[in-house]
Amino acid sequence: MAISEEIQEKERRVREFLKKKGIAALLLKRQANFSWMTGGGLNVVGTATELGNAALLITEKGKFVITNNIEAPRMVEEERLEEQGYQVRSFPWHEDREPSLVGEIVGRGSVGSDWPFPDAAIVTEDVARLRYSLTPEELVRYRWLGGRVSTALERTMIATEKGEKESAVIGRLCHELWMDRIDTMGMMSAADERISRFRHCIPTEKRVEKILMVSVNARKGGLIVCLTRFVHFGKVPTELREQYEANVFVDCAFMAATRPGVPAREVLRKGIEAYGAKGYPEEWKLHHQGGSIGYNPRDYRVNFDTPDIIQENQAFTWNPSITGTKSEDTILAAPREVELITKPVLYPTLALEVEGIGFVRPTILEKD
Repeated sequence: MAISEEIQEKERRVREFLKKKGIAALLLKRQANFSWMTGGGLNVVGTATELGNAALLITEKGKFVITNNIEAPRMVEEERLEEQGYQVRSFPWHEDREPSLVGEIVGRGSVGSDWPFPDAAIVTEDVARLRYSLTPEELVRYRWLGGRVSTALERTMIATEKGEKESAVIGRLCHELWMDRIDTMGMMSAADERISRFRHCIPTEKRVEKILMVSVNARKGGLIVCLTRFVHFGKVPTELREQYEANVFVDCAFMAATRPGVPAREVLRKGIEAYGAKGYPEEWKLHHQGGSIGYNPRDYRVNFDTPDIIQENQAFTWNPSITGTKSEDTILAAPREVELITKPVLYPTLALEVEGIGFVRPTILEKD
């Protein structure tokens, strides 16, 4: 599938949405939606910024880029949006002309926007649902990213030394990822007792003595993957190994239930049942269990009121945890199977079967 076909499919979805909602145009400025609509383009300057410096305006028959004179040249030369059929409408950086340019293009027609914009209806969640089912071209990019980030994290963990700072490990991982211009969207790292004390363990300068956990959300071309790995110095105690394997079983139960057409909240119930089956019936209450991923670290975190139905080729990252352990990889709800987008590449593995589906998952890496 050439990128032109990918872009055409996304335009089809957007224009079908315009017709369904009865609006004349859709304004997209969030980084996630810009990247999705342009096949991996970037409209941000700061990598952690949610709103970009250029907006896309899609009407029934036209496509426009609205930005200031600083960003306009890059939109043409590097993002190549004119080649995708966009007309660039720019304005001086010192003038706030975005609303007036939208008005000139749309006229009296109504506008839907993915961020608060004058006289526009906010349709952020509706637009997100247009992104969920990934196209074949997106899947090629996503599989590459999953393999690259899995390798980078596992290589980093294998090289970790006893006494190294949590933050130093994260620094080495960032170096690995930035060699391929992969953004780090979220990093967590915990050594020893911090793993049990905090579910959201931001990296500190604590030095690892026995065990280290590292989690990463990484993005390229808008697409994001998420995964977690452990390294232990010395032989893993039997109790910890058994708990970790129970945690992996729960994760696989979530994965096995993640199928197109299934309500997302039903997957949550399956995961909670797995917690109970392994003897940890209350642990799910201590942290959210994850949910849909893709162009955001989580498009939604699944709870009992989540209305969404899993779409074909929608990505998910479940992150079940038992105090002291966690299991996390990114998967695809493919039509006939559960496909792991991130997976063990350099790590030792364990094999298990859940609901008739075979899984190969990473174990805790042991180092002398």
